Amino acid sequence: MSQGWLDQRERGSVIGIRLIVGLALLLGRRVARLLLIPVCVYFLLFSVKARAASRKYLARVLGRKARFTDVFRHYFTFATVALDRFFLLKDRYELFSTEVHGQDLLDDVLARGQGCLLLGAHLGSFEILRALGTEHQIEVGLVMYEDNAKMVNTVAKAINPALANLVIPLGRFDSMFKVYERLQASAWVGVLGDRALDQEGQVRVPFLGEAADFPSAPFRIALMLKRPVVLMVGLYRGGNRYELYFEKLFEPDGVERSARAGAIEDAVRAYAVRLEHCCRSAPYNWFNFYDFWDGSSH
Repeated sequence: MSQGWLDQRERGSVIGIRLIVGLALLLGRRVARLLLIPVCVYFLLFSVKARAASRKYLARVLGRKARFTDVFRHYFTFATVALDRFFLLKDRYELFSTEVHGQDLLDDVLARGQGCLLLGAHLGSFEILRALGTEHQIEVGLVMYEDNAKMVNTVAKAINPALANLVIPLGRFDSMFKVYERLQASAWVGVLGDRALDQEGQVRVPFLGEAADFPSAPFRIALMLKRPVVLMVGLYRGGNRYELYFEKLFEPDGVERSARAGAIEDAVRAYAVRLEHCCRSAPYNWFNFYDFWDGSSH
């Protein structure tokens, strides 16, 4: 299979996504959500591995065998949040009702005038944070592998070119310097803590009834840069409603060098506990469509 053919197929996919997004923005969110139904049915029927992973996860979090309607709801929630991302990138915040939990913590961090690491997950919407960040004039950068969801990110940057300046790509020689630079400028840096940032530093802890691997990199970064870690989860609650939750998860000040390993493991364990709580609160918001408990499938 030639590279030229792959490039052509990728360009075609980007064009297709742009057309769908353009149509959604033209028709409006309500009509666009109706168009998601046949799309979800199609993927529900033909994405065998993702469907199996969804069933396995839902059985864990619901405490019963997942029905077809449960899996469809899981897919539809994911599609809705993905669609909403593009409206948020167009700064259409008025379309959404957002409730914030942990406002006192935010006010405290803002008053200290220093950056912090926001630790999220592939759970709900991280993009909904833009609405809050705009209100409080907070710049939030996102640490990520750009190759993941490459086509979607290409379209997102086309919709909002400023996004390119907020993404901190991993895997480059200056990645950690850029994180440090943002934090020194009192910016907030978001990291998704349920997938590995590097090839080492996994910590295996209990999660939804079975041990799973979580990366320790966010907490190692926090220790290195002496910045607090705040858990941030934006849960989709149906309709146009989102709830943002903020909790202090890790404070690196006062952690002795000899105690770092234990502090990091405790922090990863605490993260997994809070993530499990959020999953049970909003079970269809979990967007890791692979066997999360099988380390070889990451």
